[in-house]
Amino acid sequence: MASPLVVDLAEVSDADLALVGGKAGKLGELVRHGLPVPPGFVITTEAYRSFVDATDLVRVIRAAIAAVDESRPASTEEASRTIRAAFESAAFPPALRQAIVATYETYVRQHGVRFSAVRSSATAEDLADASFAGLQDTYLNVQGTDQILDAVRRCWGSLFTPRVLVYRQKKGFDHAALSLAVLVQKMVDATVSGILFTRDPNTGENHMIVEAGWGLGEAIVGGEVTPDHYVIDGATQKIVHKQISEQTVRLVRAEGGGNRREDVPAAERSTQKLPDARLARLVSLARVIESRYRRPMDIEWCGDAESLYVVQARPVTTIPTSTVGPSAPAPAEGEAAPILRGFGASPGVASGTARLLNGPAEMDRLKPGEILVTAMTTPDMVPAMSRSAGIVTDEGGMTCHAAIVSRELGVPCVVGTREATRTIADGAEVTVDGKTGSVYRGRRATPERTAPPGTAPGVAVAHESVPVTATRILVNVGVPEKAAEYARLPVSGVGLLRIEFIFTAHVREHPLALLKRGKKEELVRRLADGIGQVCQAFHPRPVIVRTSDFKTNEYRGMPGGEPFEPVEENPMIGWRGCSRYISSVFRPAFECELEAIHRVRTDQGLKNAMVMLPFVRNTWELEEIAATMKAAGLRRSRDFKLYLMAEVPSTVLLARDFAHHCDGFSIGSNDLTQLVLGADRDSETLGRMGYFDERDPAVLRAIQLLIEGAHAEGATVGICGQGPSVYPEFAEYLVRQGIDSISLNADTVVTTARSIAAIEQRMKLDGLRGG
Repeated sequence: MASPLVVDLAEVSDADLALVGGKAGKLGELVRHGLPVPPGFVITTEAYRSFVDATDLVRVIRAAIAAVDESRPASTEEASRTIRAAFESAAFPPALRQAIVATYETYVRQHGVRFSAVRSSATAEDLADASFAGLQDTYLNVQGTDQILDAVRRCWGSLFTPRVLVYRQKKGFDHAALSLAVLVQKMVDATVSGILFTRDPNTGENHMIVEAGWGLGEAIVGGEVTPDHYVIDGATQKIVHKQISEQTVRLVRAEGGGNRREDVPAAERSTQKLPDARLARLVSLARVIESRYRRPMDIEWCGDAESLYVVQARPVTTIPTSTVGPSAPAPAEGEAAPILRGFGASPGVASGTARLLNGPAEMDRLKPGEILVTAMTTPDMVPAMSRSAGIVTDEGGMTCHAAIVSRELGVPCVVGTREATRTIADGAEVTVDGKTGSVYRGRRATPERTAPPGTAPGVAVAHESVPVTATRILVNVGVPEKAAEYARLPVSGVGLLRIEFIFTAHVREHPLALLKRGKKEELVRRLADGIGQVCQAFHPRPVIVRTSDFKTNEYRGMPGGEPFEPVEENPMIGWRGCSRYISSVFRPAFECELEAIHRVRTDQGLKNAMVMLPFVRNTWELEEIAATMKAAGLRRSRDFKLYLMAEVPSTVLLARDFAHHCDGFSIGSNDLTQLVLGADRDSETLGRMGYFDERDPAVLRAIQLLIEGAHAEGATVGICGQGPSVYPEFAEYLVRQGIDSISLNADTVVTTARSIAAIEQRMKLDGLRGG
């Protein structure tokens, strides 16, 4: 288990994205917090690279991808067939095979495993701004060593299916930069399964949406059945709506492994799939998960006769910017009502020619701008979905494949209409209202789209009306591939670009391991490419690049990291941030980060790249770091600003002293809160008891002291956490204290900017009344 090729699920976390992928990292995090997750192990991205490097696959992949011609869709399918066949026929290197087999046999003995689920876990999967829903393969009810190894190979090959190649291209991910981990978990003999959103993904309202169906969940995700639909009030946790659907078929385990479909007994077809008591238990689990991640979550779950289990948790990537969105105009008196109603799965309105498709084989019949009408979508239909103007399906709920992917693509979608393929004639003109779940005959006047095709509906574009605010509104950028999309937002620049995300997405190896192998130029180039991509998209608006702040446990989990990282009892307050930069051990890696930023500013001519230092403890370390930066060609000046993260109480208490070494501060509310209150931000127990809260009077007082001290010395103060978008009263406190800027996640920019404008207007009115 110590091998980087294979790791126990209980030993991984979100910090291990580069090694185990998004799905496994989040599930491992939940295991650590005591949530019910089936046991398992992860075959890592290091194993994937070992497999690829030991075979002829590198050559095959490069040649096949190079032959893809975007003007000829069939070339994508040809490349996919070539690559997948090569994966499925390649032999495992002996050491890798031995590591997988030994771990599998131990896992079977320890957990009494008969059947397993073999699931993809990609490094670009389940990220905060992209959900690769159903795009890589999963194999259920797998048994025995040979079946496991075969399923692993096929999972790896699914990284290159046509649908994945098209979807990655659509979302702006680099094919070559991705790798795939594989998660093997004990299979739950599920009698009921479903999905839960902790926030309504279509309207953004504070409702939990739960869907449940008999048998295995793949039938729901695939849109084969229309599940029960429950709406839970987010504040009271009371059930406010139930829609019980008839289910005639379910997916269950076949004798000897694999899956089979069976008829649901007549007495069970129209019964409530999840009784109220189990529904309340599921909602309780979801609240714990949302409190851990502090953002809306999309949760897959299943249950056997006794227990409920969480089998996936990922951020909801498409929360709309407001609950007021475009809908088709209401019918005038005497005008025809909708011809179909279903679930509004992806907001927006589209009119066009209906094209009925009976499956992926007919995708070429759909022309750009037409309305895709089908019984259900499958992952293989993503190429057609991406060029459609709207989507209508017979089956499916808010959480089926069609719903998730259409929201990602920004395409209006109505699912679960029951009879779209019988009601709508091929070639007919129709209008789809993805907010209300209605389909109308003919073309209707449609509101102007608020985002270009392919833009996720949770991200507004620059022309959306947003009031001007005295408080500067900035945006946080995760992966560089989203920069061009986020640059259309009405923001003044980037308040936080974490260089760690570039490490995990573009570098994918411990920096000191790369340097030891003589790969300095490769390291600097990859960092500069990622930073430059963001700076180019936002130019000339400033981009504040925060240098690396991995903690020792996170760095240790990166490929090649173990020899360079000590094991610390409390890495949260250990060797991190600026203390690394002045260490002779890590300084060479920090110098590579500085060189990359310098290249962006000089070689690429992007002078909007600024620097922010994390986890600052003392002024003397800043003096040493300033000398290192000066040697790298980065010196504070009129067009180069240096910012400090205000996370440690010493920066607050001595704000005026620290201000002499920087141009401004950015409040890291999570670390500041935990260090002011002595409350571990990762402690589920303390979080549930209410100890960890950035609105605590002590934290608010610390923020006030920082703003007063910084402003006294002419330095600015901003914040780059989620607090202002989650807690309106916290945002109001910051504005009233005179904070200079607030940097937000992209999906909250518009709504929070409007809230801040309203706060500033109230302050003006209060001032007039007081005068």
